[in-house]
Amino acid sequence: MRVYLLIMLFFCGISFAQNTITGSVTDSNKQSIPGANVNVVGSSTGASTDFDGTFKLNTSAKPPFAIKVSAVGFETKTISVTSLSQIVDVVLKDEETKLDEIVVSASRTPERVIESPVTIERMGIQEIKNTTAATFYDGLENLKEVNFNTSSISFKSINTRGFATVANTRFMQLVDGMDNSSPALNFVLGNLIGVSDIDVASVELLPGASSALYGANAFNGIMFMTSKSPFADEGISIYYKYGQTSQDVAGTNDYNDFGIRAAKAFTKHFALKANFTYMEASEWIAADKRSMTGGSVGHEMNQNYDGLNIYGDEVTTFIPNVGQVSRTGYREQDLTDNKVKSMKADFSAHFKPWANDTEIILQYKIGTGSTIYQGANRYALKDFLMQQGKFEIKGKNFFGRVYFTSEDAGDSYDMRFAGWNINRLAKSDKNWFTDYGTAFQLSSAVLGLNANQAANYARNFADYNVAPILGLVPNTDPLNPGAPRSARFEPGSPQFNNALTTVTSNADLTQGAKFIDHSKLYHSDVNYNFRDLIKFAEIQIGGSWRKYIMDSEGTIFTDYDGPIEYKEYGAYAQLQKKWMDDRLKFTGSMRYDKSQNFDGNVSPRISFVYSAGESKRHNFRVSYQTGFRNPTTQDQYIGLDLGPFALIGSAADNLDRFQETQPVSLAGQAIPNANIGPTVNLSGRKAYENSYTLASVQAFAASSNPLDLKVANPKLVKPEQVQAFEVGYRTVVQNDLSIDINGYYNIYNDFMNTSRVITPYYGTVGTNPADAGVLLSYSALAFGDRRVYQVYTNTTAQITSLGFGVGLSKKVYKDFELGVNYNYAQFDFDQSEDPSFVAGFNTPKHRIKGSFGNAKVAKNLGFNVNVRWNTEYLWQSSFGDGMIPENTVLDAQINYGIPKLKSVIKVGATNLFGKDYLQVVGAGMIGQMWFASWVINP
Repeated sequence: MRVYLLIMLFFCGISFAQNTITGSVTDSNKQSIPGANVNVVGSSTGASTDFDGTFKLNTSAKPPFAIKVSAVGFETKTISVTSLSQIVDVVLKDEETKLDEIVVSASRTPERVIESPVTIERMGIQEIKNTTAATFYDGLENLKEVNFNTSSISFKSINTRGFATVANTRFMQLVDGMDNSSPALNFVLGNLIGVSDIDVASVELLPGASSALYGANAFNGIMFMTSKSPFADEGISIYYKYGQTSQDVAGTNDYNDFGIRAAKAFTKHFALKANFTYMEASEWIAADKRSMTGGSVGHEMNQNYDGLNIYGDEVTTFIPNVGQVSRTGYREQDLTDNKVKSMKADFSAHFKPWANDTEIILQYKIGTGSTIYQGANRYALKDFLMQQGKFEIKGKNFFGRVYFTSEDAGDSYDMRFAGWNINRLAKSDKNWFTDYGTAFQLSSAVLGLNANQAANYARNFADYNVAPILGLVPNTDPLNPGAPRSARFEPGSPQFNNALTTVTSNADLTQGAKFIDHSKLYHSDVNYNFRDLIKFAEIQIGGSWRKYIMDSEGTIFTDYDGPIEYKEYGAYAQLQKKWMDDRLKFTGSMRYDKSQNFDGNVSPRISFVYSAGESKRHNFRVSYQTGFRNPTTQDQYIGLDLGPFALIGSAADNLDRFQETQPVSLAGQAIPNANIGPTVNLSGRKAYENSYTLASVQAFAASSNPLDLKVANPKLVKPEQVQAFEVGYRTVVQNDLSIDINGYYNIYNDFMNTSRVITPYYGTVGTNPADAGVLLSYSALAFGDRRVYQVYTNTTAQITSLGFGVGLSKKVYKDFELGVNYNYAQFDFDQSEDPSFVAGFNTPKHRIKGSFGNAKVAKNLGFNVNVRWNTEYLWQSSFGDGMIPENTVLDAQINYGIPKLKSVIKVGATNLFGKDYLQVVGAGMIGQMWFASWVINP
């Protein structure tokens, strides 16, 4: 509330200068052009038009002078200004320039899309205005090559060119030059700390490997979001959206989204900007009941049932004469309030101390909210907080910036552990399984119930202490005579709510579910372009430095004795040269990166672009580029006990940092002359150096043949690499038909992978039964004295992927525009080279997207329709595997401008006429949403 009041006071304190040049910008049909740029020639002074095409330009220049007016899709025009009181009305001629838009990200220098050396997608002001999604970020799903992985209504991750789960560590997202990734998780949390809908100026997306310029994590793609400058876009803008979501499980619920932006250039040297947004909605509830242990759905017919979105039933044991039995779990919707909220704000001060383009920026961003994240488990992120602060100085040919990112997990918790430990507060696992076994055997023997009837009888008694025949089982706790039996807590009851509060505030996962995270990163990067000093070619150099600080107090990482730190740095150079009357453009880049824990890596990139035809409109390109990815903080330093197994990071010093104690069975303690005590101490080193593969232990259990066992011996994880070959063709023909075709082939080496291994509590792994230590390990496996670990390593298999895409856009009648794009993607590897490798490509083989709209179908009226279709595909992740069905999604919106109110009204709907559909196995089905928004611009 205090933050909100400060923001409002800041907004209300802004006043507007009156000494300005005013005017309007329209097209040949007298329709307004929003977002047009108006700049004083020879100066950095500028402004942009609002939604009704009007502008106010503050300048200290004295007449006569010239202003240049430009807009995407129109020819640029220069106008002479002879008086400060002159009203400047400009009419721009339409020009098909979808591929002539200026982008910076592909080569770190301004160039036209059509001349980009690599595939690039762009969303500008007009596309943002016309998006059929509730937010511009959601609208990115309609771009070519983009596939969304939706974990929550407010948490969507971008997947380009495959090999991505919700935690897409192979994709990088920058906002005003700052990496948006979580310091601890190393992937982007959607738009949690991104840009407001009314402050975003443009989005550029490179769907391929980009490490040659952007370093380690730009492996399968990188996205740049740029916000508006307060020097060019002044005033107070406000939006409000109301809508409703509808899902079969969650029903119909309200959706609210509010934002306000204020910007003021007080002088030509000083400007301020602030943004505030707040969103709240109900979650797409995850309610997948499929059994992860096989068999029927539900405990009624499957006593070892483990439902995908039911937590607590993963706790299972083998009861003699009964079989494998799991506890009764709780639904995900019982363990969270199913509410989503997001609040973010940012403040920046901008200084232009000299007459040139040099600008100094101080910026602070904060984002907080509640959402659902899916990793190895499902996590309720409650009041999660991220902050960023930046100091940047930039000019025409250079930039330098330093920034920090910090996060606080707030009241976040693991829903699987919440289910486990709520059950344990009601009744210990030992007591529950004892009750179950006793009731099962007595009901079968005394009542003559069949196995299924006895199982239901036993579960009813173990959960609720209900025995149809008194005296069949005792009414008091058999392990604590005289004490009354405890019963399962019913969802929504005071006992359940108290238990949920207790476990979600306890960070000890043997009793609670809370996780702690105060991790940080510090980053700096610089770049200089020598184009004004060196004329034969455009040469630029740059570099970066980063420091990670992991601080989970031992709840995620092995930072039991204090935060863990490590550093990375890199440097690059690029040369760009044109020949043959500027028809042939060569771009060559080279980057060296070094992480503290790994050897250095060199990433080259070479590309050629040839512009054919009289007007150079036929552009062919070919490129070879490389990417690499350093193991994440979790890959290196995680040490997390998940119950049935533990996650062990593979940094060399982490193997000894991870320590745990496990109880030994009575049979193991009784092995003659083995000197085995009641407990053993295990370290992460045991997982990597003394373990069998999971598959071979399962085979050994079925056959009792030691020859089936295979020593795991996983290698310590190291960076993965990709070599990317790409060709493409872009053109505009007949003045209004845009064609964009690209194809790629990727070769992956040392692809990062996780593997399940089993470590015996005692003995030495091997296949020679004559060795006493090996024979002892066989006994450990037979007696159940073993531990399952998930370790981080690299696959020995070579993996390749290929794909191609075609994008077409044409004005089919007047200003009605039709667009369609198609993408094909597949991967290949030899499973026999690494039987335990799980690819996790998670990308449909075929995708088609289409759009049809007109931003000016009538005066101030526009509309747009988007449709997306994909084939069925396999989803693989540590949480769950399964098929994502084929689906077709239709979105639509209409918008109407009200110039007198400086407003735009939009009404839209997503998944119109469709049924709930799935993007992530384990996440909620995505339902429908309709919304109405009102945007007020100055």
